[in-house]
Parts: sequence; C-alpha cells; structure tokens
Amino acid sequence: MDTAAALSAFSAAFGSGDVDAIMALMTDDCVFEATGPAPDGVRRTGSDAVRAVWVELFGGTPDALFTEEESFVAGDRAVLRWRFGWTNEDGTPGHVRGVDVLRFRDGLVAEKLSYVKG
Repeated sequence: MDTAAALSAFSAAFGSGDVDAIMALMTDDCVFEATGPAPDGVRRTGSDAVRAVWVELFGGTPDALFTEEESFVAGDRAVLRWRFGWTNEDGTPGHVRGVDVLRFRDGLVAEKLSYVKG
C-alpha cells in the first residue's frame, strides 16, 4: 500500500474509533507521542503500549470522534490536520484541533507525533 492510501485507511480507522483497524495499520514497533502533558507529551513505544492508549481514548471518552480536516503526503511522511470532538459530563460538546506528523514504513504507520492547539 502506498503512503497516500495508508494515510487514508489510517484516518478512516481513527474516524470510526476501531482500535483493531488502527493497530492493523501500525508497525509492531510503532511510536506514538501524545499531545500531553505539556510541554512534550508522553512517548509510547510498541504496539501493546500504543494500543492501550487507543483503548483508553475511545473507551473512556464519551462520543469520541476524530474528523480529518486536511492531509498531505511527502515520500514516507504525512501531515494530518484533525478535529477531535467529545461530549462532556454535563452533556455539552467539547473539541480540540490538532496535527499529526506521521512516518510510514512498508505501508504502515511507524511513528505518530501529535500536536494540539491549546
């Protein structure tokens, strides 16, 4: 799978909140850097550690929804602008906007570095 197709599949998996589909598109030695805590976020390495983040995110955030705003590919790299929405405990909606800088290897995400407006 070329990088553009891999990015499209990865974005769709995130949009659906399907952790198995997300992980199927990541390498076994994948790296994820979260947006927090400030200033550098937390770095997770390996599919088990990264899977745990997605399980917590999608399982513990009411109405979690990622929406792609824009993306582009350059070789084995990609940038994905996104909006993440949820429902707060009081029933009001919340959201943040951010960017992922991704690196692909053999059609899979090897690195996902996330940054958020904040």
